[in-house]
Amino acid sequence: MRILVLSDVHANLTALEAVLADAGEVDEAWCLGDLVGYGPDPNECIQRIRSLPNLICLIGNHDTAANGNLALAAFNDDAHRSLLWHKETLSQENLAFLTGLPSEVVRRGDVSLAHGSPRDPIWEYVMNASTARINLGFFSTPWCFVGHSHMQVIFQHRAEQDNMEVIMPSVGDRYKLTARAILNPGSVGQPRDRDPRAAYALFHPEMQVWEPRRVEYDIRAVQKRILEARLPARHAERLAGGW
Repeated sequence: MRILVLSDVHANLTALEAVLADAGEVDEAWCLGDLVGYGPDPNECIQRIRSLPNLICLIGNHDTAANGNLALAAFNDDAHRSLLWHKETLSQENLAFLTGLPSEVVRRGDVSLAHGSPRDPIWEYVMNASTARINLGFFSTPWCFVGHSHMQVIFQHRAEQDNMEVIMPSVGDRYKLTARAILNPGSVGQPRDRDPRAAYALFHPEMQVWEPRRVEYDIRAVQKRILEARLPARHAERLAGGW
């Protein structure tokens, strides 16, 4: 079985299509939230995600704000501007889809799924070893997959030393899952780990293997659509540097 794990698409259809083409045929798709925000293609991205096989999709903080259940004041000025545009642009059907997405941790076999963290599924960032270690107490499965930070990273618990190792996997590595870990596939639509390529992962449950991947896409075309939509220029600029 091959499971596509992706997160933080952020209305970037060009990056999403590149990821889906690179991943090839999969048996299931697990989307960890933030389909909208920042980018120029919110409706198209939601429709494309909805078409994926055996989809499990969570709601992210930008999705929650777009459907009116999180105050826009919680976001910086640029993100606020983008979310206003997204709220006006999204179809009623797609808003309803976002509203129906789960906001709590979802369990699939040996894996817990959250947008932010198992402790705070919507908003908390897991960006360092200490936060990851605390979150071990908030899920009972061997592994937890999270998004939100836009960083492709593994937080691996080492029980013998009772510490948390931070691993930045190399593209193409096939990481064997053993002890408990929190894993992030990175961001499809707006990476922030200084690698501008769209990020995602494949999970092979029978082999217990995590396979992080990156794929190039036409960044300039997305930047052009962001500016044509009069969204903040910063959202276009950061795509080229992966920040």
